[in-house]
Amino acid sequence: MTDQESGIRLVQTVLDSTDARRLAEFYRTLLGLVYRAGDEPPPAGQRDERGRDWLVLRCPAGGPQIAVQQVERLARPTWPDGPVPQQMHLDLSVASLEELRRQHDRVLALGGTLLADRERPDPDDEEAFRVYRDPDGHPFCVFVRQTP
Repeated sequence: MTDQESGIRLVQTVLDSTDARRLAEFYRTLLGLVYRAGDEPPPAGQRDERGRDWLVLRCPAGGPQIAVQQVERLARPTWPDGPVPQQMHLDLSVASLEELRRQHDRVLALGGTLLADRERPDPDDEEAFRVYRDPDGHPFCVFVRQTP
């Protein structure tokens, strides 16, 4: 079945957060996304009403979005070693092992934490990846995916 035949398309992935603006800024910076018009942070000193509710991040080239929804409480995933499963995760890719290593430093600088490192010694190995937690604990993977 093709996308046109299914009648359904992926619009966005929504992540819950106890600090929606912080999490939106993490993914905006990491992925080079832009806010939907009106969702940008307010000027310094002004109340951030949107950041206390729902924020949408878009890819400048189009495609599925990421939305962040403010919640009062969030059971932080303890996966892979605890009772709270990951529930969902994002798969992100880079083109090379060198880029995987470079992005590692960015993820950590932005507030992510490393969960697992599956880097392989073969630079052509498409199975190299790392698993991180974002600032709210949602796991996400960055893996090497070379395009032909």
